[in-house]
Amino acid sequence: MSSVVERFLKYVSFDTRAVEDSSSVPSSSGQMELAREVAKEMEALGMVDISVDDHAYVMGTFPGNVKKEGVPAVGFIAHLDTSYEVTGTNAKPRIVSYEGGDIVLNEEQNILLSPQDFPELEHYKGHDLIVTDGTTLLGVDDKGGMAQIMAAVEYLKDHPHIQHGPVKVCFTPDEEIGHQAKLLDLKKFGANFAYTVDGGPLGELNFETFNAAKAVITIYGRSVHPGTAKDKMINAALIGTEFAGMFPFDETPAKTEKYEGFYHLVSFQGNVEKTVLQYIIRDHDWQRFQDRKQRVADVAQSFQEKYGTHVLECKIEDQYFNMAEKIKDAMHIVETAKQAMKDAGIEPRIVPVRGGTDGSSLSFRGLLTPNLFTGGHNYHGRFEYVPIFALEKGVEVIVNIIKLYGTRSA
Repeated sequence: MSSVVERFLKYVSFDTRAVEDSSSVPSSSGQMELAREVAKEMEALGMVDISVDDHAYVMGTFPGNVKKEGVPAVGFIAHLDTSYEVTGTNAKPRIVSYEGGDIVLNEEQNILLSPQDFPELEHYKGHDLIVTDGTTLLGVDDKGGMAQIMAAVEYLKDHPHIQHGPVKVCFTPDEEIGHQAKLLDLKKFGANFAYTVDGGPLGELNFETFNAAKAVITIYGRSVHPGTAKDKMINAALIGTEFAGMFPFDETPAKTEKYEGFYHLVSFQGNVEKTVLQYIIRDHDWQRFQDRKQRVADVAQSFQEKYGTHVLECKIEDQYFNMAEKIKDAMHIVETAKQAMKDAGIEPRIVPVRGGTDGSSLSFRGLLTPNLFTGGHNYHGRFEYVPIFALEKGVEVIVNIIKLYGTRSA
């Protein structure tokens, strides 16, 4: 079993599911347990300046061996947590040799991983895949990235003839609930630039993300017995459905792709007395992003004029921005990743992220951070899987990036 597979299977045994609306960082104890475990592994690999802080940020440095001055310190970042949408408790991954057709994940519950539902599965005939048992997610997002980074450091340790500068490694908490690595001490981390290893299928390279905001619409109603409710009742749930109907159905996640933005009604909870709608607003283009936020605000204002300002409250808050605005002036980071993929026999595919990564916020804080693939599919669910060769190619790409920068000056 290759190092990256062994590490991945070990990491997914830790239950690091993020807890939505938690007031603590990390939001779950399993993240701290995994942070401490990888810190021990860093020590065994000969890394230095290893630390785990109170918020489960773990970092370390694999020292450079190049005497030439000015060789950049390259960072690699992945997140410890897994999605809150599906449990990762008692994950039971297994390796299957895929020869086509359906994969029975759970015979008892008749759960199948089928190319009828996921056509790209057919691309992996003749390859070994790591799959779930159909009851939990797998955790390639982002324990695949963690395993690839650590296996790359191990490769450098075992091949000391490879010239390289300092390699900075950091694993962060709570990416899945929007923490955005906000407590990462960039000065302590010490990288000139970095890559998150948190992407999708083999060959994906991301340096463009959505601009993102969230909107919370709170509607306050008035409950009156329906027998005597005429001109007295204010039905908050009914007003909520009216509000939701004010946005184009074709501009929702299920109807958009690539660079197309959307309004996404994430949750609708309530009753006659009080109803809360939560939206996320996304667009790659800055002006269209502003226009989308304004539309939500305008609709809210029209409802306040119709029903009263005391009935409806609207709060809109920016979350992150398109990191391409920062990376465009330092495209060598992207071009080097493309070359590293080509050197590994992979055709790079530049894909806009229809979401965000920790690299979004980090880039705006001054640490330019595009995103590399992990090789996985169907994140955040029980149908998640990863081809083993994709995990291994991810290690090769990371090593190639480190090699390429070992000959350059920052």
